[in-house]
Amino acid sequence: MTELEKLEADLLTLPLDSRAALARTLIGSLDETLDENAEALWVDEIRRRDEALRSGRATVRPVDEVLREARERLRCMR
Repeated sequence: MTELEKLEADLLTLPLDSRAALARTLIGSLDETLDENAEALWVDEIRRRDEALRSGRATVRPVDEVLREARERLRCMR
């Protein structure tokens, strides 16, 4: 077992909230061009989408239907 594999195995034993915090830190370390406004922009987008759903301007589809369609499209790209 490599050092990385051992580290992964050890980290996977952490509680969910600890793994999530670690994941955020690691992902954040990959992008050094972090947009300071990104979180605010996502909150705005979430609110916009929520309003579109509540007002009926947007509709939803079952997740299994969406995933099936996405998989079919990806197969066509091979």
